[in-house]
Amino acid sequence: MRDVVEIPARCVCGNPLVAATAPRLGNGTPFPTTFYLTHPVITSAVSRLEAAGVMNEMNEQLAGDEELRAAYRSAHEAYLAARAAIGERSGIGAVPEIDGISAGGMPTRVKCLHVLVGHSLAAGPGVNPLGDQALAAVSEWWTADRCYCDGAWDTSGEVPAKDLSRHGPQGLPDIVGRPAPVRKSSGTAEAAK
Repeated sequence: MRDVVEIPARCVCGNPLVAATAPRLGNGTPFPTTFYLTHPVITSAVSRLEAAGVMNEMNEQLAGDEELRAAYRSAHEAYLAARAAIGERSGIGAVPEIDGISAGGMPTRVKCLHVLVGHSLAAGPGVNPLGDQALAAVSEWWTADRCYCDGAWDTSGEVPAKDLSRHGPQGLPDIVGRPAPVRKSSGTAEAAK
């Protein structure tokens, strides 16, 4: 994670569950994704849901349920308001390049449960219906009332000396002035170089 400005949700023991990222990164890149899961246990639990196809099921729910669509649109608006407030608190202010753009697929589809769960944990229950639904679905592996921190992090390695994120400007050359990084698949001759 880059440019973390606050921790909006914590484990019962105090360790971070969710980090809030600045709406404009230190390198000037507008950054719409605000809430990141930081705890390995809940991150793994949500990854299990994604691998099981839960996002497809949620997209089908959205397509067939007008009330859910309205609640999800409200979650999108709440996300935008939270990001704007974080931008103000951090001194970054408005980032017009990402006006109206939230994350996780909101307001029309589900494309990242990690973002939706992060938003639910940061905002509290009842704000993001699909984030809340995903939280309920991971209760076999993680619940808010218990600490899962013992042994969750490998603290034996060195801290990176630079940003090692694989996420670049994500195809927004008009905003950041350069193209997104080209990702090569491991099956190409280029990747073998």
